[in-house]
Amino acid sequence: MSDGKNPAAKRNPSNSLAPLAKYKLVFLGDQSVGKTSIITRFMYDNFDRHYQATIGIDFLSKTMYLEDRTVRLQLWDTAGQERFRSLIPSYIRDSSVAVVVYDVANRASFLNTTKWIEDVRAERGNDVVICLVGNKTDLGNDKRQVSTEEGEERARKDGLLFMECSAKAGYNVKSLFRKLATALPGSTDSAANGSSQQTSNVVDIKLSAAPANVDEAKSCDC
Repeated sequence: MSDGKNPAAKRNPSNSLAPLAKYKLVFLGDQSVGKTSIITRFMYDNFDRHYQATIGIDFLSKTMYLEDRTVRLQLWDTAGQERFRSLIPSYIRDSSVAVVVYDVANRASFLNTTKWIEDVRAERGNDVVICLVGNKTDLGNDKRQVSTEEGEERARKDGLLFMECSAKAGYNVKSLFRKLATALPGSTDSAANGSSQQTSNVVDIKLSAAPANVDEAKSCDC
């Protein structure tokens, strides 16, 4: 029976021996913007209302099955407090993706993304995918301090991926990780675009499987 379990592997034995591609994703941003909550929503599809600040660096890993390949995502959750700032460059150094998160209801956290992006560029230059993520869209427009258009324009100007999401509501989190996985080195889409063209082609906030939520958020007066 063992010979017939995997006919594809039998035809091409190298498939079964190929190592699983691993990519390091480091999450950056000020304290309380929701880095841990985004990771938790992706990993376990839940939201912890009892927030506890990340101390130092946390690590989680998850296998993601894509249309063209399977990848192992290593998620590094960094602390946003200034006292842990000196630890972060060493974790950025060998990362494939940097996810810079801000709170759409906290303008200071958006302005501070500049320093996080500068840290990434200082360590990795252009050899890294950077995604700017506005979290907490569930708070509604009345509490917004950063518009979708402003976040999108910032991303376009700096050559970043961009997406808004809500870890609490679960909105756009899976789409965010699909977008990150598609942009990873070696993926079909990233290879087609070419690394030099990546920044001009990847800014697209309409990836969400439920774009109606964006329209509802824009018209929400609550």
